[in-house]
Amino acid sequence: MKTAILIPAIFIFFTLTGFNKQQGLSPLEIGNGLKDALLQGTSKSSDQLSAVNGFFGNATVKILFPPQAQKAEQTLRKLGFNKLCDDVILSLNRAAEDAAKQAKPIFVDAIKHMTLQDVTNILLGSQDAATQYFKRTTSADLTVSFKPVIQGSLNKTDATKYYGDAANQYNRIPFVSKMNPDISDYVSQKALDGLFYQIALEELNIRKNIGARPSPLLQKVFAFADKNQKQ
Repeated sequence: MKTAILIPAIFIFFTLTGFNKQQGLSPLEIGNGLKDALLQGTSKSSDQLSAVNGFFGNATVKILFPPQAQKAEQTLRKLGFNKLCDDVILSLNRAAEDAAKQAKPIFVDAIKHMTLQDVTNILLGSQDAATQYFKRTTSADLTVSFKPVIQGSLNKTDATKYYGDAANQYNRIPFVSKMNPDISDYVSQKALDGLFYQIALEELNIRKNIGARPSPLLQKVFAFADKNQKQ
């Protein structure tokens, strides 16, 4: 058991010591450089998605009717309720944009609590290693934080009303499977999915694009990562 614990520690020590000799940076500076990159990526992602049309204007993360309600949407549009359906979609995305504002402090806290092994695993790991770290360490807190904001935003943007109206209109049609008027859990999950998708894009950009590394420290840290991932 002790041997299994020592192996990653030894690997980290020699990896970072080798890096220190090559680049003149301490393990602390390496960690700080990576954390700066993660702060940059998560902050940019949160800012983009929390802006007006951050979700609604982005076809990749735009929130549509839930899959189980898309048949209902098609039926309602055929019956002339296009505006009602459009209002539902807009209000769902406005709620997600509101919720995305809550993400920054949760990511900052996760970055503060990163260990030396976390730093090494992310720096020398897969192209989405940081995104996977955030999914593992922040999903629970983000879900707790998002839910009341989503619910409040759904009420504020009239999404609850619009979606409830859509459900009620559809449920009046004879012989259809009834549509669930509760939408908050679905929007919360889609908001999380969109946020992690955007973070993955930012992570890949920093890893692949030298121009996305604005400081000399970031350039040195990721130059080392680039070299070791090619070996």
